[in-house]
Amino acid sequence: MDLVIGPLDLSAHVDEALAVQAVAFGLGPDEVAVRRQIVLRHMTYPGARALGATAEGELVGFVYGMPNDRTHWWSTVVEPYLRALRNDHWLDDSFVITELHVHPAHQNRGLGRSLITTITDAAAEPRSILSAIDTDSPARALYRSLGYQDLARQVLFPSAPKPYAVMGAPLPLCRG
Repeated sequence: MDLVIGPLDLSAHVDEALAVQAVAFGLGPDEVAVRRQIVLRHMTYPGARALGATAEGELVGFVYGMPNDRTHWWSTVVEPYLRALRNDHWLDDSFVITELHVHPAHQNRGLGRSLITTITDAAAEPRSILSAIDTDSPARALYRSLGYQDLARQVLFPSAPKPYAVMGAPLPLCRG
């Protein structure tokens, strides 16, 4: 299979990306509609960028992120959790992995690893942060293998049914 990873104009391909996310993350149509507006807003932020993975011309995975800004919603939610553990300095000079999703039919082939390492390799910031559902999962195992460590756990986002962990890693990421 011809798999290509490269820059993605996420604003122009938001519906394709969210279709991947919906399958990978189990989102319903209402959640996709909300996330569509969030993604489009995020892509207007300074330094926001995205990569896509295509197989035979079809988007099968994507990642996007941006330099962290403490005034953004995500930072304002996680900051108290990080501050309580004296990890809030991670919010400064960090590149946030906002979303990383791979279609289930293409998982466990190194695609997520390639997407996250490629986007962070281009980051000017000395470290990266992200949040993931706070459970043992293949995603959390991937992040740990790349050097991410838990900075805070049991982080509650408004309207999210499950708690999250905030993780951070120095850049460049570990290659294994």
